[in-house]
Amino acid sequence: MNIRRRYPTRRHRLGAVLAVLLLTLPFTATPATATPAPAEPEPGQRASVTSTLPYQLIAKARPDECFNGIGVVYPAGPPCAQGQPKVNQAYVWGLAQVGTRVWFGTGANVHCVVQGATLGEPQPVAIPDYVCEYGESQIVKQNPIVPAAVGDQRRPEVFYFDQSTRTVVRKTTDIENASAADQLRLRATLGLRAGGAFNNVVLFGGPGLNNSINLFAFNGTTGAFLGSTNLTAYGNIRHFVVAEGALYAGVGIGRNGEDGGQVLRWTGSLTNPFSFVTVANLPAQAADLTYFKGRIYVSSWSTALASTPQQTAGLWMSPLLADGQPGLVAGDAGSWRQVWHARMYEPDPVIAGTYGLGGLAAFGDYLYWGTMHVPLKSAFALRLRYPQPSDEANCQLLKSSLRAAVVFRGRDFGATNQQVDLLYGASELSAYDPAANAGVGGWVNRPTNYTPLYGSQGIGNGYNNYLWKMTVAGGKLFIGTMDWSYLLKGRIGSGRCGHDMGEYNDYGGDLWMFSTPDGPGTPVDTVGVGNYLNYGIRNMLADGSRLYLGMANPMNLRTDPNDAVPEGGWELIEMTVG
Repeated sequence: MNIRRRYPTRRHRLGAVLAVLLLTLPFTATPATATPAPAEPEPGQRASVTSTLPYQLIAKARPDECFNGIGVVYPAGPPCAQGQPKVNQAYVWGLAQVGTRVWFGTGANVHCVVQGATLGEPQPVAIPDYVCEYGESQIVKQNPIVPAAVGDQRRPEVFYFDQSTRTVVRKTTDIENASAADQLRLRATLGLRAGGAFNNVVLFGGPGLNNSINLFAFNGTTGAFLGSTNLTAYGNIRHFVVAEGALYAGVGIGRNGEDGGQVLRWTGSLTNPFSFVTVANLPAQAADLTYFKGRIYVSSWSTALASTPQQTAGLWMSPLLADGQPGLVAGDAGSWRQVWHARMYEPDPVIAGTYGLGGLAAFGDYLYWGTMHVPLKSAFALRLRYPQPSDEANCQLLKSSLRAAVVFRGRDFGATNQQVDLLYGASELSAYDPAANAGVGGWVNRPTNYTPLYGSQGIGNGYNNYLWKMTVAGGKLFIGTMDWSYLLKGRIGSGRCGHDMGEYNDYGGDLWMFSTPDGPGTPVDTVGVGNYLNYGIRNMLADGSRLYLGMANPMNLRTDPNDAVPEGGWELIEMTVG
């Protein structure tokens, strides 16, 4: 297994700065770090909304390990004669459908892996909700070439739900039993982040431990495993889309896609499932993809440096798929256009470079898209650029740099009459001015150049930091969010940064619905669709009037069905929308 120990990079040094920043801030002692208030939440607490549409829990992750303390050898089980049950599988990441089968791939301990990869070999933590062992994990101790930052990684899983029999079939064993190489490849995958299906082939892909991507293929009808491969040219893959009779995937180049991106067209088959041609070369990694008015549109994440608008999170438009050969071909790779980017909204250029764009979907005459904001990423980017002189200044930086997710829609892209509307967001935001206060630096409010049509950022909840996925089902547009408020629960005191979570009662990711392209959204559910530990709706798949929700829930120690707290681990939910 080609796994390289990562040496300190600019990203890791940035994480070290954040770690120092957090440690310098006074707060009430708790088992985790202090975190500031959200970005401009609406005054007061909104009323929680429990699902207004009928739904059914189809499947849920089960405990798969026993935990008896950080760094302690894992006891046998479950059931656990020693220690407590732990559920590692956290996200439904990839979703795809063939006939009556809804396929899905998972990711394990994603919260720990993301935190570790961002901060670079952090200290282990164990609280009642979850544990992250990092370098103390038995995975690292048994295989020291595995980076400590991702020591909580476990091999992902593959399942399908058969709508006709209402049963869930586990396919992970098919990969593990195929060959030693396939088993090793699965073990070296950080999670099956992307899922797609076309011409009876189901594909799952995710980042590998060696800064590459691993792909796994199945026959969508028989369920037979077709094989796996490793693509070293790419470092990330997030989504697939089918458009005008072809399957496309968005990928990132370099570690976690930091060095740019591409769009790949699948040219494979049941007998050769891993054939692709590059149809787009982008200066930033591709995130989500959708089809809109004869073109493919791609949302992107900012690169590590993001020194230009093209490297900043944005919206990219393909040539017309009808031009030349059907669909996109290799000759189209240099013909994509960026039609919008985060600097058009965000007045602070450093913060703009920390944006990601998430879900996007065509609805009526508009294309909708949303933003994504890794908590505290903007703060440590600013701190690296503009070191602060005091704890008070650090607190101000933390509060002023936080952003909640915003929603846009647009049409007529690339034309002189291009229209972009801000639906939920802010008309002005705080920006850091290093020349303020006679050169000492300070914060000023600056316009975003937009006026929100329907409401504030976060769709009225300042803790909604991701607009993870959008899709149209039953003639309506649905948007799934990540709400990071539960990660703050019990971890902040009323210290110098002056924020206390208090008795917040709205934990859990949100599901919003737009019934018409010309009106505001309405909440379907704001508390995790039956489980407030579901901090986000990571993926969605539409099937007529049915909507499948792939939930994100990394609370790996919440496994007691007899206590007052719901259980951790991923969930697949089927909702009836029409």
